[in-house]
Amino acid sequence: MEQQNNSRQATVNVGDIVTGTVEQIMPFGAFVRLSTGQKAMVHISELSHDFVKKVEDVVSLKQEIRAKVVKIDEKGRIDLSIKKLQPKPDRPRPQRDAGGGDDFEKKLASFLKASDQKISDLNKKAKDSRGSRGRGKK
Repeated sequence: MEQQNNSRQATVNVGDIVTGTVEQIMPFGAFVRLSTGQKAMVHISELSHDFVKKVEDVVSLKQEIRAKVVKIDEKGRIDLSIKKLQPKPDRPRPQRDAGGGDDFEKKLASFLKASDQKISDLNKKAKDSRGSRGRGKK
């Protein structure tokens, strides 16, 4: 029995592209029956480059999928990735100043100035309220 189990594990290797059918969907991912007969899992984070709220938004039961084997642990559990077979999306990157951070420094200086002003106003209000209570008691 153990020899048979080991020979099944050897049929898939990390880096292989495999096909399989989605057998079970859980909140954290989908279990897939590979064409080799082995069971594997695609974690929700490996379904797509985009944010996936629900596994069902990307795969459905009995759907045939192609995926890349990304890990086989010491217990023989197979982890798959669908997103590794997809091209990375071109996402616009934030524009940076040629000065290399002037924008951040300006924002920080503005924040500190506003914070100092608010603290000063609070201290003034606290001083005024203490002063008016003291006068009223005389």
